[in-house]
Amino acid sequence: MLLKSVLFLAASAVLVESRHETRHVHSYLHRRAAADTSLTLDPSALQKGSEFNGSTEIGSGVGQALSATSDNNFINYCAGKVLTNGEQIVAGSCNGIPMGDIPAKDDMISAMIQFPLAGSATVQSDTTFNISVQVTNLVAGFFTNADATYYSAPQALQGGKVVGHTHVTVQDMGDSLNPTTAPDPTKFAFFKGINDAGNGEGLLQATVTGGLPAGNYRVCTITSAANHQPVLMPVAQRGTADDCTKFTVVGNGTTENDSADDGSKGIAAASLAAAAAALGPGVATTAVVDSSVFVSATTSVDSVATTSIAATTSVDSTTTTSVAAVATTEASSGKGSGSKSSSGKSSSGKVTGK
Repeated sequence: MLLKSVLFLAASAVLVESRHETRHVHSYLHRRAAADTSLTLDPSALQKGSEFNGSTEIGSGVGQALSATSDNNFINYCAGKVLTNGEQIVAGSCNGIPMGDIPAKDDMISAMIQFPLAGSATVQSDTTFNISVQVTNLVAGFFTNADATYYSAPQALQGGKVVGHTHVTVQDMGDSLNPTTAPDPTKFAFFKGINDAGNGEGLLQATVTGGLPAGNYRVCTITSAANHQPVLMPVAQRGTADDCTKFTVVGNGTTENDSADDGSKGIAAASLAAAAAALGPGVATTAVVDSSVFVSATTSVDSVATTSIAATTSVDSTTTTSVAAVATTEASSGKGSGSKSSSGKSSSGKVTGK
């Protein structure tokens, strides 16, 4: 009985500490956002380095491209262009959000896939397994709403380390583990954003429910800041923040995973992103769902910043998505001003997301 009580108290302490750490990071991000209301560039934020193209400065050399220059931090770089606005826009967009906080060299992120092992042929087809990855110097478990806040805030640090999460993506390599043609990045056999903190020591996992068909695969990590942008590091010469490995799935199974790009969850995630982008930023929507097209799926988004969106959608084979939402909308006060409405969305701005 005493042992059970001790174990319970220890577990409670860990839970309290975890909640405290989460509140600390969210409080920091909230305070920083609250102070960020000015539409004027603060002189203390002006970076003089952007005034030079690199042609005559230290490190210049033959064959180098000249940098674009700016006297005002490129603050109007996206003027007149389609803005990203926190949305996943497949036709392309311009994002004017600053890159943000960059860690010290000693706090750079590194990842190593623990399973599957490189060159292994032990994973059975159509059988659930876990992809595990060990990540250093990442404050994991911070995953904002990818349908409403994509690239919409700068990279942030907590204790000097990047606040964010990682993803795992698996692609079919065809008949060989060493193909000579690069795979199509729009195609994947499995994709998962890992939105939890794992074991608290950098070990993160994604469950491949139902497994994969027999074949040769590459699995890679995509480590990101909280708002899904690739993590930024302080120096050019370094090891990569991500890892990839190749493995073989054995057996005779042929069942496609639901989280493939054309699986039910893959299509549902793309449709959700499409609906959010079509309606514009800052809109909460309740919509009638055409169940023959929009497939119910679990989505991994931070509950702090979740916008609930469902829409009647159709997805064509070229990955463009047309969205028709039967919805009642409720815009948050002050949000979306100066932004496009659902009725004003250009047909050329079709969107999708995975």
